[in-house]
Amino acid sequence: QVQLVESGGGLVQAGGSLRLTCAASGRTLSRYVMGWFRQAPGQQREFVAAIVWSGGNTYDADSVKGRFTISRDNAKNTVYLQMNSLKPEDTAVYYCAAKTRFSGSVYVLGSYDYWGQGTQVTVSS
Repeated sequence: QVQLVESGGGLVQAGGSLRLTCAASGRTLSRYVMGWFRQAPGQQREFVAAIVWSGGNTYDADSVKGRFTISRDNAKNTVYLQMNSLKPEDTAVYYCAAKTRFSGSVYVLGSYDYWGQGTQVTVSS
């Protein structure tokens, strides 16, 4: 089992920044992919970013390229999502997720096995 706890959400003005944190526990994450997804009201949950825990390779959605950065701290078993130049359309609940299987695309929601409870990000115009 893997437990994921997100934090760092809040209310920010457009153009501002936030850093989300996902604290992971329960299993060694060295072979996993960690991802961030988001879900706006009335919308489907969508991929934001992912990182391969062991090698550090990262993947980003086109909508956040150049603005969001995913990273991890091995010692703390923690994944971060640094969000800069925030826009009102970034408003959503942000979820951390762990992909434990080798199969499946990092971009696909169904490839992930464990999810956090989510943290709200609201960007005002």
